Amino acid sequence: MTAKFGTSGLRGLSSDLIGAVSALYSTAFARYLLAEGLAQAGSPVVVARDFRPSSPEIAATIMAALRRAGLEPIDCGTIATPALALYGASLGAAGIMVTGSHIPADRNGIKFYRPDGEINKQDEQAITRIADALADDPEANLVESAVGDEQEGQASALFLDRNLHILPAGCLEGRRIGIYQHSTVARDMMVDVFQHYGATVFPLGRSDVFIPVDTEAVSVDTVTQLAHWSDELALDAIISTDGDGDRPLVADEHGLPLRGDLLGLIAARFLKAGVVATPVTSNSGLEQDGGFSVIRTRVGSPYVIAAMETALAEGRERVLGFEANGGLMLGSDFTVEGTLLKALPTRDSFLPALAALGMAAQNGQSLSDLAKAFSLPVALSDRLENFATERSTSLMAHIRQSRDNLAGFLAPIGAVAGVSDIDGVRVTLADGRVIHFRPSGNAPEMRCYVEAKTHGEAEALMKTGLELLRGWAG
Repeated sequence: MTAKFGTSGLRGLSSDLIGAVSALYSTAFARYLLAEGLAQAGSPVVVARDFRPSSPEIAATIMAALRRAGLEPIDCGTIATPALALYGASLGAAGIMVTGSHIPADRNGIKFYRPDGEINKQDEQAITRIADALADDPEANLVESAVGDEQEGQASALFLDRNLHILPAGCLEGRRIGIYQHSTVARDMMVDVFQHYGATVFPLGRSDVFIPVDTEAVSVDTVTQLAHWSDELALDAIISTDGDGDRPLVADEHGLPLRGDLLGLIAARFLKAGVVATPVTSNSGLEQDGGFSVIRTRVGSPYVIAAMETALAEGRERVLGFEANGGLMLGSDFTVEGTLLKALPTRDSFLPALAALGMAAQNGQSLSDLAKAFSLPVALSDRLENFATERSTSLMAHIRQSRDNLAGFLAPIGAVAGVSDIDGVRVTLADGRVIHFRPSGNAPEMRCYVEAKTHGEAEALMKTGLELLRGWAG
């Protein structure tokens, strides 16, 4: 069995999750909810899924397992993850989202939600212990199919209403916005939302075949396509998300994607945040450019949410979090345009995209000019796919073993001035450049993040960093 909890939810091969694994972990989750008093017999659990070919079958298995465990599944269909989380919170219900987010369709995942929000690492560990104890239980592993009361319309309407009160009416009139729809579950609502604010909207690239879009490492082919659409249609922006609609992709008038941590910074300014929790992979310039307190965490939404909870427990106000992929989490309530925006401690792609487009429109700026107004170092990220877990483990052990090992590995790049190992190994070089190596928590991939003063320097650093990774024999 290859399924395991990663940076956000349970992940594994689709061929594994289609079977008993989905039943087992859903049963374990149900028992955890009941044992902790987070649900009672007959309590509802909202369930939704993305457009991967394997997701409907996995969702049906999950709903059957929930029903056997004494809970009542509610089928919310194919909606964005933040929409599911918001609807669950409105009902006081736990939730399960079937999605592999941005990873290829031969893999999938399951995200679990308590009635008060996304589960944390302690919850994951408890659910895993129960699953381990039930590993040989025939009923817990039984693969059956079930349906739930269909409430996709109600869940979608609630999330749509939330997004229709973030910007002033008509704020985007005169703006030409492309919506790269591909196979994201957010594709139709994105059109509705941006049209509501007065934009002229162009739906683009809709696909019936699942397309993995990684908003943190946008492929060269995707960037080329975005640039083509932008030039052909004279667009002011192109908006998209990953597969389950919780990570934004916002490209400027040239089709160039804005980094997710820049979108988070813009949203934090837009909301007048007091505290921001964000992983160590987010741009190091946030502390100087934000005007808010910054808490650094490991990579993964559970760590960001835990940091927000700590800040709230300390009496801090206007608390939010974001990741380098742009997914924005509200730890506390915020007031926007005179409307209360309730806390939503799970990644959301709509709010950061609206904040960026709204701020640019209100300032009379293009998105590229808005981006230039923030004095952040140039930051890039990329990844090596099919980088075996054993290979990445060997590399991390080697460069963590001693400063000499790290210096030797990075000798073709430069001298080491400082090191952080909050998550992976992040190195500040003597000339101020930054390079960060981190194994993915969701797939056999090695990620590389760099920062430099200029785009050319950042690209050169990335190229050399990836070459070093490729050359690691393990």
